[in-house]
Amino acid sequence: MSDQGIEMSRLGAKSVQVSVSHARSGSDGGYHGGVSTSRSSKKNMERKFGSLSILSLSLTLLSSWESVANSFGSGLLNGGPAGLVWGMVLSIIGTMALALSLAELASMCPRAGAQYHWTAVLAPPKIRAFVTWMQGWITVFGWQAATASICSLVATTIQGIVMLNESSYAARQWHGSLLMWAIVLLAGFINIYGIKIMPALQMLGGIMHIVFFIAITIPLILLSRRSSSEFVFTELLTSEEGWQSKGVAWCLGMLTVTYCFLGFDGAIHMSEEVRNPAMVVPRILIQTIAINGLMAFVFLLVILFCLGNMNEALNPQYIYPTLGIFKQTTQSVGAATAMQTGIVLIGMVSNTAVVASVSRLTWAFARDGGLPFSNYFSHVDRKYRVPKRAIYLVCAAVIILSVINAASETALSAILALSTSSLYVSYLIPVVLMIIRRLDTRREPIEFGPWTLGRYGMAINVFALSFGVFVCIFVPFPTQIPVTAANMNWSGPVFIGVCILLVMDWVFRARKKYIGPMQSLLQPEGERNHA
Repeated sequence: MSDQGIEMSRLGAKSVQVSVSHARSGSDGGYHGGVSTSRSSKKNMERKFGSLSILSLSLTLLSSWESVANSFGSGLLNGGPAGLVWGMVLSIIGTMALALSLAELASMCPRAGAQYHWTAVLAPPKIRAFVTWMQGWITVFGWQAATASICSLVATTIQGIVMLNESSYAARQWHGSLLMWAIVLLAGFINIYGIKIMPALQMLGGIMHIVFFIAITIPLILLSRRSSSEFVFTELLTSEEGWQSKGVAWCLGMLTVTYCFLGFDGAIHMSEEVRNPAMVVPRILIQTIAINGLMAFVFLLVILFCLGNMNEALNPQYIYPTLGIFKQTTQSVGAATAMQTGIVLIGMVSNTAVVASVSRLTWAFARDGGLPFSNYFSHVDRKYRVPKRAIYLVCAAVIILSVINAASETALSAILALSTSSLYVSYLIPVVLMIIRRLDTRREPIEFGPWTLGRYGMAINVFALSFGVFVCIFVPFPTQIPVTAANMNWSGPVFIGVCILLVMDWVFRARKKYIGPMQSLLQPEGERNHA
């Protein structure tokens, strides 16, 4: 490790906390500052998002009720309606605990790197560089996989709509790949050349998120054939090809609805473009889970009560069950198409927000020297004030993954499976470090931000950790028995493989060069903005 790196590693947590507080008070990067806290004038971004626009971005980025519409089918086969309903309740409570824990950390250190920045603040000096290296890469990998997953979801939904309207159409994997290209390139174009309208676009997305929810649920409630309350709240189902244990099936069904809240940290990665982030971002996290959780739960109940013929809804010709449900309910292909198109439109706006969030995370990690060619990817375009090169990188990665999809759907699924395990691990690392830090009375008291959990912090952190570990245990479980290469759940093997590669890279290369975010956290505000 370089002399500079050794010196950084000797600095204790107290220095970190003092420097973070100093950063907050600066005119250019504090709670009310106009530009982000970075080390160079070439790496600053304008704080263009206010409370309402960042809330809209966060709501549409998560799009929980829309995720229920596209993913609840697998939960019907693993756990059934009761597994989905009560799993949703547990997921909302557990995700809220995680959001509260991360909100407190976001108030302490409102930076685009989020998880790995908090890890740098909380980790013991001896392991700080290694842990932040692993944390940063795991978070970047997880979010990149999630971006490709959302593009794939929107693309296959479009294919499902085409199949509904044209029975002769045969969906091909390369068709889906081309659609993924169009979707991610549109999002990248808007993120660069349409950045001035991004707040307004996200406001529009937030409006659609609510309006289309009402427009879809009302026809379902008025026109559908009702399921019984016993079916919705007590029916536990297992499929012939799935787990016969109702307990395991229930847990796997719960993961289906848990996925609907994956990526709730998206708004945090926009912190350096939000005004007053230390107060606004924590509040946005909580509001996002509360609003999306309520809407997702109501939509799930509506779908289950209005399911109609379950075999018809799960017919493979529809790709997604909602198309079958909409068609059964309205008895109209046109109406079903319009309802599903509303979900696609929200998905397109959501993907624009996701690309924005992931590019900021990628940019922040490059700014701290974590990526190859970090100086190149940490650049901020002078004209548009956005990390153009990081946006290009995110879009290019999705395009590469879409090419893999054209060759092998199983191979793409193996990579996309990385998103859930990686993101949950990225949430848990700083939560674990915060618990340890709360228990360690030998170190200086924690210097919290203006938004804090107070005396309930430890209990919330422990519950969040328990829920996260529970999710991580069941994420690698296969959903079909017997397990084959085609239906294998690759999230566990892929995640372990990535971690092994990262450790090897650290041992042979990165440990000699990587310093991490400590330099930018410790550098005085004036030096950061006038370097």
